[in-house]
Amino acid sequence: MGPLGQGLQDQLARISRSPFGPTEEEVRANLAGEASADAALSLHESELAAAEPIGPEVPRDLTAAAFFDVDNTMVQGASIVHFARGLAARKYFKTSDLVDVAWKQVKFRVTGKESSTDMASGKEKALSFIAGRPTSELAALGEEIYDEIIADKIWPGTRALAQMHLDAGQQVWLVTATPVELAQVIAKRLGLTGALGTVAESVDGKFTGRLVGDILHGLGKAHAVRTLAVREGLNLKRCTAYSDSHNDVPMLSLVGTAVAINPDSDLREVAKNRGWEIRDFRTGRKAAKIGVPTALALGAAGGAVAAAVTRRRDH
Repeated sequence: MGPLGQGLQDQLARISRSPFGPTEEEVRANLAGEASADAALSLHESELAAAEPIGPEVPRDLTAAAFFDVDNTMVQGASIVHFARGLAARKYFKTSDLVDVAWKQVKFRVTGKESSTDMASGKEKALSFIAGRPTSELAALGEEIYDEIIADKIWPGTRALAQMHLDAGQQVWLVTATPVELAQVIAKRLGLTGALGTVAESVDGKFTGRLVGDILHGLGKAHAVRTLAVREGLNLKRCTAYSDSHNDVPMLSLVGTAVAINPDSDLREVAKNRGWEIRDFRTGRKAAKIGVPTALALGAAGGAVAAAVTRRRDH
């Protein structure tokens, strides 16, 4: 067992001795969030070290960032299903397994709720597939499959919102249950800062077949964002989060500006009640805007002003 796996076992043992502590689910979510932040920052630093300068750098707004869910928010459909299609085409697993994954996603999109049984069985299949494989192999396959399948499924409207934050000098992170190696591929291709995703344990560059904590979902996403904010010195009140799912309300509630993108019915209701902005790119009609429509523009403008001040000081 790897050190992170042992850490989880130690925490779960403490829970059994203290009934007033966090639940097992909360411990797993917190560990998943911390592991995701660790992996995201490590991958980001590696990308920075390998990147070549491509012109003048946009002055940075150091305390603001944007966090985007991926499935049905940034990408049309489920990213993991798109990646699975590419892997099935390469004979990494049977087409019947792909049908099973796709069917569970259809059930989720219709009901708006994720079955714990479906999530558990999906997790077991995914982990059995990657066990013993090099971590570098998954990232390389992700690059190929993104170019073949996912590149054409990016929502232009959501991509434009991400670019608005980048132009204001803000960090832009994806936050998703998709494996962090694959999420990082999407972030890299879109020119974003990085990605928070599910972390599979690895030893000596190979996957062990176990997760660190759990799938990055719900409370785990919120904890990952909070952990990253602390490590990067971000002010969450100046940050923005985007999602399509009511499951991400914990993450959306953390930040100063929450935006529902292509929302499910439950998230649409929450957004209306809390005055959050709603943008729907699924139809040709103009996006509905609830709450303060100028919140995003004002946030970006504030970042631009801060960047301009920094630029004048540098000169």
